[in-house]
Amino acid sequence: MKSSKGTILLLLAIALVAGCGGGGGSDSSSGGTPTAQDAEVTASNVVRVTVNGSLCSVNSYLNKPCVSVTVCSPGTSTCQTINDILLDTANYGLRLFKDVLTVPLSQLTIGSASLAECVQYGDGSSQWGPVQMASVILGGEPAVQVPIQVIDATFGSLPSQCQNADRSPASAGFNGILGVGLFAEDCGPACTTIAGNGRYFACTGTTCPGTTVPLSSQVQNPVARLPVNNNGVMVQLPGVPLEGSPSVDGQLVLGIGTQSNNMPSGVTVFPARQNGTFTTSFNGISYTSFLDTGSNGLFFPSPSATELPNCPSPAAAWFCPSSTMSFSATNIAASGSPSGMVSFQIGNFLSLVSSSDNRVFPDIGGNEVGQFDWGLPFHLGRNVFVGIEGRSSGLGTGPYWAY
Repeated sequence: MKSSKGTILLLLAIALVAGCGGGGGSDSSSGGTPTAQDAEVTASNVVRVTVNGSLCSVNSYLNKPCVSVTVCSPGTSTCQTINDILLDTANYGLRLFKDVLTVPLSQLTIGSASLAECVQYGDGSSQWGPVQMASVILGGEPAVQVPIQVIDATFGSLPSQCQNADRSPASAGFNGILGVGLFAEDCGPACTTIAGNGRYFACTGTTCPGTTVPLSSQVQNPVARLPVNNNGVMVQLPGVPLEGSPSVDGQLVLGIGTQSNNMPSGVTVFPARQNGTFTTSFNGISYTSFLDTGSNGLFFPSPSATELPNCPSPAAAWFCPSSTMSFSATNIAASGSPSGMVSFQIGNFLSLVSSSDNRVFPDIGGNEVGQFDWGLPFHLGRNVFVGIEGRSSGLGTGPYWAY
């Protein structure tokens, strides 16, 4: 997950005033990307997604994909449905702010200590809080019991890795995160044997040393626990014109090749490494890369400060070329094959956000050192499959992406 939420919130007032006259949009899709095929919205394995739409909070930051999730006290019918949950394909498991939870959950323990977790993100933000057991319902699927993170910066004591932890939904920009990425657990075998993993902690009062944690107690991707549609997901979002759109609706389809509405067709499979990355070759240089709906732009190293300059402050995290620029990059599977070219465009961030009331853009991006983050704009107009590690489908065995 990477975003520049603070910058966007500062610019919202400008955009709202300038947007009173309308956007003057067209019906063309972004950058020649393919048209997403529609799944059956009423199917039990479909979770509705709105990008800056009705499932998101008012005045959300740009390019924010939101879902709603139902959470229940384990083994009971005491449930609540929570909106404004960020859909993140580079994250694993459900994370909810304590502020929005009204149902009691069960605390997980290591011995007599309470299990807690620190999660760090590419934009410098982090989240801290206890790990608790919940029953989670996605779409019309059966409830699954999984460990989730309850985001609570006041729990125990913040470890050094989480000193800048998000304090509230308002500061984070969402009520929680639904991570439906490549892995069933959010740390995996490393955290079962290394106490100093920097992620999991055993808290007694305000003392929280690092701890090992079994796979069964790690925060888990709820998709991997579903009875049938458990081998991955398909993210399905419509295309958007270069000048943007106020919002778009799409679907998160659970399972790959398990139902009539998630059958892959005409896609290329890109197996990923065990760290959840593959390779992108751009401007003659190979970068570690990944697909990530939780990042609200395309983040990559600028080919040059003159060709693709940063915007002036306070929007310096974004690109502001003098005119819309066209680029191409080649994505390469972890094994070196297959590969495929991706064409994309980058517009002037300040011009785009200040000229209309649009909130969804296929052509915003920013400078990222040493890696290529294919964020939300990449997913617009595509069906993107996310194959979970060790789970098989007609596309192969995960971890992989396919589009």
